[in-house]
Order: sequence, then structure tokens, then C-alpha cells
Amino acid sequence: MPTNNSQTYSKISSYIGRLIRDKFGKGPTSVFVTIKPPFITIYLRDFLASMERVLLEKGERKRVEETRDLLMEELLNDIIFKLKEIADINVKDLHYDWNLENRSGMIFGWLPEGEKEPNVSGLASSLEEKFYKEINEASKRGQKMPEKTEVYWLNDRTIVTKRSGILVNVEKELIKNNFTEELKLTKRPMEKRLIDQEKLEKILNRKIIETFVDWNFAEDIGYFVFVTSSVNKPS
Repeated sequence: MPTNNSQTYSKISSYIGRLIRDKFGKGPTSVFVTIKPPFITIYLRDFLASMERVLLEKGERKRVEETRDLLMEELLNDIIFKLKEIADINVKDLHYDWNLENRSGMIFGWLPEGEKEPNVSGLASSLEEKFYKEINEASKRGQKMPEKTEVYWLNDRTIVTKRSGILVNVEKELIKNNFTEELKLTKRPMEKRLIDQEKLEKILNRKIIETFVDWNFAEDIGYFVFVTSSVNKPS
């Protein structure tokens, strides 16, 4: 596992920016990279192609998401290979999600060689318990209570939650019958709505700027990635 230095981050940022621009016709204005085992996150800001903007104005959000998913699926293996070359990290699963309204996106991956224990949050134990409880309740409202929930604080602004054992039988049947894209397009907005953002912000004592979601359907795992403000919310 390499030393996480600014030069490595800069190389990854440049590579991702060029790759997105070449594939989508427009790249993000800024790319923020964080590597803290067992995760890497790549946060994209101000990323929306002209044609996508036109489609969104016409109410064709689903078409934009479907097109992005098709393009990203072609890029995932190349990104995994390049991250190994640049930063000497082995990414097992690479995921992504978008906030089209904010023109932002998140690419994130699991590093199986990294530490397995969740990072220390800095929250009081009572607040940390409330945070876990709210994540579990959000999952329960949409699917079922996770069999296991882990929370990783990658830095002061980025939190990854990993929920294992969340899929219900009908979802498993859809996956078995190759309806994963339809399931993903349906679950993305639903899971974000199920999060009680106000409650989480109160627990964290800071504002949640972005929420991203994705899944490893084959292993029955779901992720939330929260990007928060860097300073405490005014009381």
C-alpha cells in the first residue's frame, strides 16, 4: 500500500479528468481523491455534458443515467488497472453514482488489502450508536434490516457505510433474471429518499452536502457515501 501523497492524488485526478472528458465529451472541473484503506473515493464536481443538460431539461433523466451507466461499465476495468499503475492499490469493486442536480459524481472502490476495521469517527459513543441506528432504519424502511453495518470515516468530510445482507427476495429474483440495471435505476432515488438527512446532520453536527449510493448485488452489499461540510453546522 503506497504512501498517500499529493503527487499520487494529483496523478489520479488528472487521469480521471481526462478519461471522463474523452468518454463523455466534457470532464469535471475538479476531482478530489481520498485513499484511506479499505476505500478509495474520487469525487467529481461540475460534471454535466451539454447534451445531458438538454435531456434533463426535457425530463429525460432516466436516459442520462442509462447512458452514463453504459459508458462507466466500459471504463471500470481500465480505471482499476490505472489505479494499480499509479498508486499501487488493488481495487476489488469499483462503484459510482451521480447527483445530476448538483453536477457531481462519486467513484469509489474497496481495497481488500486494506485494514478491515472501521475507522474511528470521533463521535461520542452515544452519537455513533445513533448514526448506526439511523443507517439501519433507512435500510429497513426500503428493504430489511442489514445483517451487518460498517461505517468508515475516510476524512473529515467523507463517510462510507457498508451494509451487508440487505436484499429482499424480489430483488434477488430481479438480479437473477438480469434486471440489475432496472433495479439500480429504481433503487438509487428511493434509497436517498429513505435517509433522514436532517437527523443524520444533527448527529454529525454538520451539513450533508451529497449522498451517493451503489451496490454489489452479487455479494448482497449496499453502500452510502456521504460528503459533509468541513465545519460544524451553526446551532
